[in-house]
Amino acid sequence: MAQYALGLDFGTGGLRAMALAPTEEIEAAERIDLANQHENSSATIWQESIFEVIAKLPQGVRKRLGSLAIDGTSATVLACDAELKPLHPPLLYNDARASAEAERIRQTAGPEHTAASASSGLAKVLWLQAQPNVEAPRFFLNQADWLTGLLSGRPGLSDYHNALKMGFDVEAKRWPDWIGQLTKLEHLPQVVAPGSDIGLIDRAQGRRLGIHGDCLIRAGTTDSIAAFLATGVSRPGEAVTSLGTTLVLKLLSEKRVEAARYGVYSHWFGHHWLAGGASNAGGGVLRQFFDEAALAALSAEIDPRADSGLDYYPLTKPGERFPIDDPALPPRLEPRPASARQFLHGLLEGLARIEAQGYARLAELGATPLSRVVSAGGGAGNSTYSRIRERLLRVPVTRAEQHEAAFGSARLALHGTRLFHLQSQA
Repeated sequence: MAQYALGLDFGTGGLRAMALAPTEEIEAAERIDLANQHENSSATIWQESIFEVIAKLPQGVRKRLGSLAIDGTSATVLACDAELKPLHPPLLYNDARASAEAERIRQTAGPEHTAASASSGLAKVLWLQAQPNVEAPRFFLNQADWLTGLLSGRPGLSDYHNALKMGFDVEAKRWPDWIGQLTKLEHLPQVVAPGSDIGLIDRAQGRRLGIHGDCLIRAGTTDSIAAFLATGVSRPGEAVTSLGTTLVLKLLSEKRVEAARYGVYSHWFGHHWLAGGASNAGGGVLRQFFDEAALAALSAEIDPRADSGLDYYPLTKPGERFPIDDPALPPRLEPRPASARQFLHGLLEGLARIEAQGYARLAELGATPLSRVVSAGGGAGNSTYSRIRERLLRVPVTRAEQHEAAFGSARLALHGTRLFHLQSQA
């Protein structure tokens, strides 16, 4: 009897589950939306949501699950004890409270180290360990690490992708010695390749969820890399832009590029590297001003070949990570025209301009030049936006056939570590 592979995606807006057959056909899919940022900053709600979304899958699918993998938001960190009990509310990927800790990292690691970013997981670790109410943490874990630990019963594990922003040296495959000057290395997770076999599902959790005890739990990844895996992009120079609440760029490159001063970093990807960065700009700023119906109607009225004449930098609040790293960068949303259509035109152009600047930055640093962009995420369906982006990027822009991060996580669960070598050799 064929077994299914389950991917669980914990993104910025909620949780999605997708089960694939061995042929990569979708057998079942469910989702739970989180209404606001407060809900997504509660580890209790994370736990309740992941159990709820699995329970919503058909019983026959749950009983035939052969493997499972989870992706989570990069640099969302929490402190917990040995039993995975949270000791403080999680710090989300865009939490600015840890900004001051970045300077300590720069002084210790050097100005070019990726982990020196104010948005890094390591900065959040340092902030959490300084809080008086965080007593004797056993682990500092990323979101996907914690959730994977709940289902596997093996706490304290992470993957190359999630651990990168905690300062993990992905080429040496170890925690650098300098990190030991800032925190105890035993409080950081053991790191394995994404897709690695962790073990079978915890028996108690399996019984609770109706999952057979031989379901294999595999190490996960970040939500943006899961979205990349979903697309099947395989040639150096091809890229995936994830157009969600934030804007995430991932370029398949033959060369690894790193530049903390610009928020640029590269992830391990089998024989190649995924070079990129994540901007705080994205669909979140659009939803501040327009609902879905208005976005669709007004977009249809915009001529994507024309310039709006507006120079916006669309952020929901001060602070940017990429293509520049400036925690104080203010939003630029003025002047505000009387026409809602023109205002939206300016916002879409502003987002496309940030994307173009991001890929130009990667090429400047030595990454494989951009040849094609595949769009993933909620914004990928806006054809007007795609044509504006194509004009500014000057390369073909297409929409991914599959772009759900949950699909990418399910592929990771299905193929394990082989997926990175298969996809980078295709």
